[in-house]
Amino acid sequence: MKTIWSRRDFLFQSGGGIAGVALAQMLQHEGLLAGARAAGADACSAPPIGSNPLSPKPPHFKPRAKAVISLFMTGGPSHVDTFDYKPGLEKYAGQVLGGDVRVRQGWPGPIMPSIFKFKKYGQCGKDVSELFPNLGTKVDEIAFIHSLQGRSNDHVQSTYEMQTGQIRMGFPSMGCWITYGLGSENANLPGFIVLQDARGGPLAGPNNWQSGFLPATYQGTPFGGADNPIVDLKPPAGVTPEQQRRRLDMLVRLNEMHAERYPGSSELAARISSYELAYRMQGCAPEAVDITNESPATKKLYGLDEKITEPFGKQCLMARRLVERGVRFVQVFSGGLGNQNTETWDAHLNIKENHTLHAKETDLPITGLLTDLKARGLLDSTLVIWHAEFGRMPLSQNGVGRDHNPGAVTVWMAGAGIKGGQSIGASDEIGYKAERQAMSYHDLHATLLYLLGIEHTKLTYRFNGRDMRLTDVAGELIPQIVG
Repeated sequence: MKTIWSRRDFLFQSGGGIAGVALAQMLQHEGLLAGARAAGADACSAPPIGSNPLSPKPPHFKPRAKAVISLFMTGGPSHVDTFDYKPGLEKYAGQVLGGDVRVRQGWPGPIMPSIFKFKKYGQCGKDVSELFPNLGTKVDEIAFIHSLQGRSNDHVQSTYEMQTGQIRMGFPSMGCWITYGLGSENANLPGFIVLQDARGGPLAGPNNWQSGFLPATYQGTPFGGADNPIVDLKPPAGVTPEQQRRRLDMLVRLNEMHAERYPGSSELAARISSYELAYRMQGCAPEAVDITNESPATKKLYGLDEKITEPFGKQCLMARRLVERGVRFVQVFSGGLGNQNTETWDAHLNIKENHTLHAKETDLPITGLLTDLKARGLLDSTLVIWHAEFGRMPLSQNGVGRDHNPGAVTVWMAGAGIKGGQSIGASDEIGYKAERQAMSYHDLHATLLYLLGIEHTKLTYRFNGRDMRLTDVAGELIPQIVG
């Protein structure tokens, strides 16, 4: 059979053959070729053509959770107005915080007490704001972390850090790392699914679910409503399933020929896998997010009978349906870009108006999600995490708002066998800085991976001559969570 060379092949073979062989040998030795496995690393080589890179993979040790539902409050809720009660704000009300306290948008005002009343809930006696009367009933099942610290007071950079462990773009998000490490338990759905706010995408956009330097297979898949969960999922009119199958089979054969000539291409394997997954999803995805057959009692539990709670309630209900069907990581967003001061939790102008609205939208649905997961026996195997990019200042802005504050961030977790009724760490007397048991976002990520049976230092991917990981070169487990 006569071989036909392209011009590029001819020039490489004739002029760069010897140099190319030498370069390839050095790159392979250093583990820098695409899909090359570094010695001692857990990075995966390129999967065989036609294989499923999202097939379930064994954890490093027995996991406490199989799936994660991430409830991300875009814009940054105020910890001192929600779950981190600070009587010191009343004590020092009106005083100016000493030192060079510079915030993102000008010089701050004086210390401002919370305008929301707090009440003790549960056997643990946790103080919870009046914003969350329903979640207050669940505090004995929730572990609150009050001493996280971020590195930036910018929305986008802080979102990057919470989602990817880095304050700059280009790194894989948590969901990508988890599906890379564990795969998915449902071959007909993506391992990482994103449910956006009905008002629009979150701050930092698709970077919240990007795969960075990991193969594209592991990036998050945004879902819409049940009538059309994924854009362009349905085949064109007139194309039968048999025709579609023949086309995919032909693509596989062509790609196998290409892979033989250019081995080690993880991007090619990921592309083929995405074609196959999209084909299977045509029958599975619509059913997975179709909530019409849920009972009236379940719909009411999530607040689908109320206009203000219905949008986020649908997201939470779909999240439960997805983890029930084996999806590994579901990212649910509250707040979407539009008017940033009203359609996200970014309460610069009026914290009473802003937080009252968004808490009302989410309080009942989140409580319903925890109740429903527990009733179905899913809470023990599902980690639910409530978080955002940062907290907010204990100082006033415009007299009625609060600016960004990465110095003290509150996050809570439930499920996965975590002991509830805990308040872990503490911010200072007014909630300005983490004071007791200060933790980084890397610590949070290491702990989250541990609950899924992953040793964070072993979940690596070879990139640019280095074994990259979600926790970079840091990360300590939070003992009260993993104990």
